[in-house]
Amino acid sequence: MTKRIFRSICLVALGVFFACLALIMGVLYAHFSNVQQAQLRIQTSLAAQGVAHEGSDYFKGLPLENYRITWIAADGSVLYDSESDRKEMTNHLEREEVAQAMAEGYGSSRRYSDTLMDRLLYCAQRLPDGTVLRLSGTQSSIFLLFLGMAQPICIVFAVALLLSVFFAVRLSRKIVAPLNDINLDAPLSNQGYGEIAPLLRRIDSQQRQLRHQGLELKRQKQELDTIVGSMNEGMILLNQQGNVVSMNPAAQKLLASQGAGGVGALDQWPELQALIAAALEGKPGEGRMVLDGGSYQLGANPILSEGAPMGVALFFFDVTEKERAEQQRRAFTANVSHELKTPLHAISGYAELMKNGVVKEADILPFAGRIYEETQRLVHLVEDIMSLSRLDEGAEGMARERVDLYQLAETVVSSLEPEAQVAQVRLELSGAPAQLLGVPQLLYSIVYNLCENAIKYNREKGETKVRVESCNGEICLSVSDTGIGIAPQDCDRIFERFYRVDKSRSKEVGGTGLGLSIVKHAARIHRASIAVDSTIGQGTTITVRFPPADAVEG
Repeated sequence: MTKRIFRSICLVALGVFFACLALIMGVLYAHFSNVQQAQLRIQTSLAAQGVAHEGSDYFKGLPLENYRITWIAADGSVLYDSESDRKEMTNHLEREEVAQAMAEGYGSSRRYSDTLMDRLLYCAQRLPDGTVLRLSGTQSSIFLLFLGMAQPICIVFAVALLLSVFFAVRLSRKIVAPLNDINLDAPLSNQGYGEIAPLLRRIDSQQRQLRHQGLELKRQKQELDTIVGSMNEGMILLNQQGNVVSMNPAAQKLLASQGAGGVGALDQWPELQALIAAALEGKPGEGRMVLDGGSYQLGANPILSEGAPMGVALFFFDVTEKERAEQQRRAFTANVSHELKTPLHAISGYAELMKNGVVKEADILPFAGRIYEETQRLVHLVEDIMSLSRLDEGAEGMARERVDLYQLAETVVSSLEPEAQVAQVRLELSGAPAQLLGVPQLLYSIVYNLCENAIKYNREKGETKVRVESCNGEICLSVSDTGIGIAPQDCDRIFERFYRVDKSRSKEVGGTGLGLSIVKHAARIHRASIAVDSTIGQGTTITVRFPPADAVEG
């Protein structure tokens, strides 16, 4: 706006200058023409008197620098001319000034030269003898007059230009200053032009609306950020070009674990790109991906604006535990069915043989013994399953008591001593009394199952060492054997239900495959940690560490 005002003021000033210059030049030119015409008339009158008295002798020795004198007879022929040969000149009777002088006694005219750079002034006067004396002078054109005054005109133009620029700058700044100084934060407090008052009132009204809308948007954004930020599910928003616009912390953590930096491109997953492309076409879709070692269900929903897709909302739902639980449920059902079916088939087969009378008298007792063994195995399996069910529920209703873990281990070792002797395994207990608060039957199951496994999966003439001690405020229970050992890939799976490292050996020793699962659940209830250290062919050491909070003073 300042530039427009500046240009306008300068153009007006220059326009006024040139208009005044044209007017002045026109007036001066007309004035000088009249003055020169009057002087020429005076000179003509004086010369006419001289010719009338002296005749042609008047022209002898007459200085004629700026004028041309022509003496014309009554018939129009030239009697004398100061510049040309009179004999070569045409008849002048029809010349305007000559004809006027013949008729009125005096005549004048003005004619431009062939170059249009000069104008000729003519004055003619009739003499008493009827002849006509004519004087002519040269008058410069207005263009030559302008060139002659070029220097003062340029000086005046430069001064006018400088003054115009100076005043245009000051005036434009002065005009714009009230507009530049408007306080938009408080529009109604401005003291400026009355013409902008409606605009200021409109701005004030819109600012109040914007502040209200801004506060509302801020509140909604805070609510949305709180909700989205606390979501365990990952959420990513993409624009119409498929570029990431926003993602919540869960999605950032998930993508960062895959090397995408949390905000990287999603091009490394073709199945994800296919879902995004379909959603950008308005088609919602679902899929599954494995990320960060877990299974995720994907949901891609188009974001519509007036019925057209403007972006995509991408969701990551962690279904790892759900799938694992479903897989464990199926595996547990299959394993339970298999484990129950094996002893039931054996019992049914032996009973059927005895029922049909095909068993010899001497074989009845061994058959009965096998039926009893399979029944006991079935009973133990059912008891372990029921124990696991109670542990899955968190052992509700089981009271915690003060227990000496060392004394409890002594009881277990004593009960398993006959089994150890049969397996030719030396069972040894060491350590010191260690008091803790816990559920006695669960603590007993931990020690019993660890020791039983160490005996069953040991070698002949092997050793099983049980140790209870306090270390750094914790109570540690460790059970070591010199048995078959556990492969590194199996160390994390031995606590799964019905998982067996050596299935053939497990069936020989009669294990149910649930002992270490019971140990894991019982330890979790006591907030204890379990560590496995094993070497194939050399043995295994399982250590259970009970936290200091469960320990009590002796």
